[in-house]
Amino acid sequence: MKHLFITLSVLISLLILAACGQTNNKTSNNLNMEITSKKNIGQRLSLYPMPVTVVGAEVEGKVNWLLVAHTGIIGHDRILVSMSDKHYTNRGIRKTRKLSLNLTSRQMLPRADYVGSVSGENTDKSHVFAWHAGENGTPVIDESPLSIELNVEDIYKTPGFDNFICTIANTYADESVLDSLGRLDYDKLKPVLFEFPTYSYLATGEIIGRCLKLDSQPSMCAKLPTESDGIVRLSTVEVYPQYLDQYKRYATEVGEVSLRTEPGVLSMYAMAEQENPCRITILETYASQAVYEAHIASAHFQKYKQGTLHMVKKLKLTDQTPLNPDNKLNNYIH
Repeated sequence: MKHLFITLSVLISLLILAACGQTNNKTSNNLNMEITSKKNIGQRLSLYPMPVTVVGAEVEGKVNWLLVAHTGIIGHDRILVSMSDKHYTNRGIRKTRKLSLNLTSRQMLPRADYVGSVSGENTDKSHVFAWHAGENGTPVIDESPLSIELNVEDIYKTPGFDNFICTIANTYADESVLDSLGRLDYDKLKPVLFEFPTYSYLATGEIIGRCLKLDSQPSMCAKLPTESDGIVRLSTVEVYPQYLDQYKRYATEVGEVSLRTEPGVLSMYAMAEQENPCRITILETYASQAVYEAHIASAHFQKYKQGTLHMVKKLKLTDQTPLNPDNKLNNYIH
């Protein structure tokens, strides 16, 4: 009997410890849930914005265009184009196993929006864009800054959608969106973006850093908001002609370093008059008076100031009042 009592006591103790452990775990989990400031908004697809594209395909012997914003990358050699299976365009893609993907510029946007609002089954959309046949045989929009011809390798069905998994046949880029090495420059390309929850078109922003080089080679540091004593100033500099090239090097360097490293230097945009290149105007904006004072005390500004004293014939600083303070100049470097 004594042994039975001891055994029961041990079992009860173990059960109490286990219950305490479960309570502590629940408490710990609840604490973890409570300390976060994020709100659970449900099973919501929120990987937006996405680039706005116009799909080109031949459907029943005629070219058809359709605005599509659900595209993505699979690995390094596949592109996913997801389209409602009710679209007329899908018929042609399923038959030919080919399509073109044309990035949309701002100039194209009204027509891109149009081809996404009417069905090719009832409306002839072949004339909306000037086009030519690409080397892979698909219609390519002439004015699109970047067009890609795709071959459909597989079709993955999800409820209500055809998801075309494609390989790239050809890529065509306008020379105006390439850098000096022939690579795509998305700062020049500036593709239009689409955001689904509010059905809005967005513009791309500035380059804020270089991948894997953020510490050693930042493009621009995060910027401070403008305070009540923020400064907007035009600096007009007249340079002696014999020093013009040297002055430009100094001005370029101080502008780049200031934008890269000073959070309160919001813009520094230098321009030379076409008729008189020795007259240079610099649009400068600073988040506050304190920021400006720190800027002119910085080593890089003092290097510019002392190095160009003998080059400057005249200097005039004119403070400005923005007519619309909400229209801020986004100046950036890369």
